[in-house]
Amino acid sequence: MAEKKTYYCLLLSDFTIDNLAGILDNDPESPIIKCTIAPFDSVTAILLDNHHNCWREKPDLTVVWTRPENVSNVFRRRMNFENVKDDDALNEVDLFTEQIKQGAERTRFVIVPSWTIPPQERGYALLEYKENIGLTNLLARMNLRLAERLKDIPNVYVIDSQRWVNQAGRFACNPKLYYMGKVAFNNDVFSGAAKDIKAALTGLTGGTRKLVLLDLDDTLWGGIIGEVGTDKIRLGGHDPVGEAFVDFQRRLKALINRGILLGIISKNEESVALDAIRNHPEMILRLDNFVGWRINWNDKAQNIADLTAELNLGLQSVVFIDNSNIERDRVREALPELLVPEWPEDPMLYKSALQSLTCFDSVTVTAEDAKRTEMYVAERERRQSSQSVSSVDDWLRSLNMVVSVAPLDNINRERTLQLINKTNQMNMTTRRLSEDELIQWVKSPDHHFRVVRVLDKFGDTGLVGIVSLKIDGNTANIIDFILSCRVFGRKVEETMLHIANTIARDNGASILKAKPIPTKKNKPCFGFFDRSGFTEDGSGVYDWSVENEYPLPDCITLKQEQPTG
Repeated sequence: MAEKKTYYCLLLSDFTIDNLAGILDNDPESPIIKCTIAPFDSVTAILLDNHHNCWREKPDLTVVWTRPENVSNVFRRRMNFENVKDDDALNEVDLFTEQIKQGAERTRFVIVPSWTIPPQERGYALLEYKENIGLTNLLARMNLRLAERLKDIPNVYVIDSQRWVNQAGRFACNPKLYYMGKVAFNNDVFSGAAKDIKAALTGLTGGTRKLVLLDLDDTLWGGIIGEVGTDKIRLGGHDPVGEAFVDFQRRLKALINRGILLGIISKNEESVALDAIRNHPEMILRLDNFVGWRINWNDKAQNIADLTAELNLGLQSVVFIDNSNIERDRVREALPELLVPEWPEDPMLYKSALQSLTCFDSVTVTAEDAKRTEMYVAERERRQSSQSVSSVDDWLRSLNMVVSVAPLDNINRERTLQLINKTNQMNMTTRRLSEDELIQWVKSPDHHFRVVRVLDKFGDTGLVGIVSLKIDGNTANIIDFILSCRVFGRKVEETMLHIANTIARDNGASILKAKPIPTKKNKPCFGFFDRSGFTEDGSGVYDWSVENEYPLPDCITLKQEQPTG
């Protein structure tokens, strides 16, 4: 098993945060985090000091966790029931955000937990939501101002810490802990923080899960459909269990809007199961909500492997949900890269179990995310259409593909980052970039960055490709060559080399070079370059003479687009 990558985290706080460091340091689950604790209550000094020892080695992640009364003197005075103005506190928030912005330049990612009030604090009670009076009103405005001022800093993320306090309950903030050791929160709060910080880092580094595979009987509905029939399964109606299954399906369907795919892995008669999905009046999820299925009597682990391969996804992208502990154990043992969460026996707890999963946390939600299932369903139709055409070339021509190429802009940047940080197989170097790192790289006049979209008769597959070059004298080096696997094999990759060659020629280069870096998962990229027509020099470098036009496939129409924002 490959060694897990370790990320280094700097903890900046105005209270004793050693317990959080201990939880993060000793958690064996990925991502592995090792913490450095900054000197106590020196947040501002460290954020403003470019040469402080804390920044000597650039941290992967910095957590800036403060209490509102230490950031805003106005808030502290409000806690003492003094007559102060909300706007004065917001000005103090603005000053604090400027400090965070300066510190953000010296770390890869910054997480800022939102501010909270101890559960014991009643403030003005009935007047808590009155402007210029209540603590609750002021804190809400301060948190919104914090998020608003930081939203355009690409590597800074405000995270909701009120959830951790709520889950910890009445003693989330124990006065005795604070007086004895300046510990602002109990360990339940720190445990919730550690869980969300690790989930955030997973999302920031491209580890978000993409596909949920679901059992059917007693998972999506109650009962064994092969025994009781479609009309007797427990789903909806005046039945608390049936209602719970409907709510669980609603929550699953909501994941589709976040770009998460759904599939089915079930031991059943396919015709019977599909009939229920199509025709049961209380079904929330219908066939078009599933990107694929394996409904048969075969081993579920093998079915999962087969379906995942068909969808061109890696097993590390998959979550498997099944009510049977026997099936869960079998899949865990056979496919350790999968996430197979423990699942409650009571269906009325299914929805909350799904809501508790952190594996879907991501740093962006794009318009294309909401259409991802639709794109995969269209892909299923493409595969079916290919079976009715006599040759691959005829099939590709029948798709009427249009490839649009554009520079990076504000509109396509979020989807571009998703592709950079999540694509493994058709990824030449697998370099991962934060938003700020991408923006800075593109600014260089010697760097050329293009994104690729594909449209065909079945629909828009969205932004699926990236090609970037660095011009060094007469040599154009391909830096990024990334393609979503859902369009791999349709001549889009050849089109991207045509685009790269055109960029190289237009910028005075005579040689186009590519040096793929091998990983466990990018063998398809090497296979493509081996048959691309590029010459391999024996050291793993592929090159092409720019004076020779790299041919545009005859099944592709190429369209140049201008930046949109």
